[in-house]
Amino acid sequence: MNYTQAAAEKSTVKLTITFTGEEWKAAIDKAYARTRGKYSVPGFRKGKAPKSVVENYYGKGVFFDEAFNILYSEHYPAIIEKEKDNFTVVGDPELAVEDMSEDKIVLTAVVPVKPEIKIGAYKGLEIKKFEYNVSDEDVQKEVGKIAERDAKTVEVTDRPAKSGDTVNIDFSGSVDGEKFAGGTAEGYDLELGSGSFIPGFEDQVAGMSIGEEKDIVVRFPADYQAENLKDKDATFHIKLHSIKGKELPELTDEYVKKHTGSETLADYTAKVKERLEKQAEARGRDQTENSILEAISKTVEAEIPQAMIETEIDGIVRDFSNRLMYQGLKLEDYIKYMGQTMEQFRSQFAQQAKARVISQLVIEKIIRDEKITATDEEVDEKVASQAKEIEKDVEEYKKTIDPRQLSYIRNDIIITKLFDFLTANNNLVK
Repeated sequence: MNYTQAAAEKSTVKLTITFTGEEWKAAIDKAYARTRGKYSVPGFRKGKAPKSVVENYYGKGVFFDEAFNILYSEHYPAIIEKEKDNFTVVGDPELAVEDMSEDKIVLTAVVPVKPEIKIGAYKGLEIKKFEYNVSDEDVQKEVGKIAERDAKTVEVTDRPAKSGDTVNIDFSGSVDGEKFAGGTAEGYDLELGSGSFIPGFEDQVAGMSIGEEKDIVVRFPADYQAENLKDKDATFHIKLHSIKGKELPELTDEYVKKHTGSETLADYTAKVKERLEKQAEARGRDQTENSILEAISKTVEAEIPQAMIETEIDGIVRDFSNRLMYQGLKLEDYIKYMGQTMEQFRSQFAQQAKARVISQLVIEKIIRDEKITATDEEVDEKVASQAKEIEKDVEEYKKTIDPRQLSYIRNDIIITKLFDFLTANNNLVK
């Protein structure tokens, strides 16, 4: 066997694999040995007819498909392993028989590979920087959540509904005068302020009184999961039946100590503020990093193989399915409820998946071009920091870390360095 490889269009590599007549004959013999049990020939017990007899009865090519599979499975993986420094395979190949004679068999495999992208610029760009403040109201709202576990539900009859209440409503939604799947319900319990419904819905129900009916107008987000509703105005007719409010216990030092371990309400409030500020900082950092990648990605030239996009969509759909499972739903039922096929459901994630693929390729290329690495000393420092956080001896903690964790730690250091580099070399505007 010998082969050649050549770059092909749309980020693929064409492998041309040539087998001698002897190798082809040997593959046919193996194919016969593997599959003869399924062939029946008059005058022979099933699976006992000689190869030549089976070929005469079923046709000379009866074992060809299996022989092709044997040659592919025995040689293709070895070729890919040998060429791993030249290209990275990102999907299954398209196989074909290019030539077939007594002397040789020539197979071709068109393999999707990771593309080499061209970045227009990744320095000197003007990029949005995100920062989030934590207000006293945010802190008090979070502190108040500890009382939620002991909240008593009470019927409300003497005031309109407000945020935090649970209202029982009928609603019927339509877009352009046409009702849509999932837009109608009766006797639905909705907690106002929970963010369960699309933006603007709960805010407009707040303020309604028992027995009141009204129409509200909301706009579906541009990234809404149902393609037919994205970025469209919807009118909902609402009827409010009942209001249930919450009666919360008083937040005293004694109550806080019992439920949080903090000595006083003031101590607990300070801890909550510190936690929220760290979360706000992380949120701003994550969005800024995404903003950096988006800005750089706009300058990229690349042919992205569909196989890479499909793999990314697989991950998005898997995450979506897992989130539904936590709510007691199945993906198949959800798709049916939305009036979609699996193909339609997957297609709505295509642009998102492509953007993710490009972002990852950008990250890999800049790390490679700028020679960003993590030293063993930096990994040791990170491990020591983690040990300190969980109050463990460093050497004992090291014994519990497997190679995959070390690889994750090393990669985390490299990514941190990458974004430090990009932050320092671009103009970030708040």
